[in-house]
Amino acid sequence: MTILVTGATGTVGRNVVEQLVKRGAEVRALVRDPAKVDFPAGVTAVKGDLLDVDSLRSAFSGVSTLFLLNAVVPDEFTQALIALNLAREAGVERLVYLSVIHSDVYVNVPHFAGKFGVERMIEAMGFAATILRPAYFMNNEHT
Repeated sequence: MTILVTGATGTVGRNVVEQLVKRGAEVRALVRDPAKVDFPAGVTAVKGDLLDVDSLRSAFSGVSTLFLLNAVVPDEFTQALIALNLAREAGVERLVYLSVIHSDVYVNVPHFAGKFGVERMIEAMGFAATILRPAYFMNNEHT
């Protein structure tokens, strides 16, 4: 069972990768530059971008689960839709999506509206999914 983690070099993504490895999962991390990453042993870093269909299609080869994390950027909804369609095309069986609390309530906030739109697409596409809706994001890493 290979798990593809998008956003793998971010604060949340890096921690997701580390926890999956600790639990014995086979992890593939989507990154912009595999030469610049330092993941735990056994993690396969693959070059790609959420807007690059060809790189994503390649990254999904042999993947059974997608952990979809994407940054708060103007095209995050588009990124997610591309990833979802390619995941379905690749036969991905399971999906974990990092959304936001009350995405269904505050749809007048663009970030929340995008997250809720992705949640609805996940449901409409019939994925077996876990949608995480954290209340706050805190960065407290030690340097």
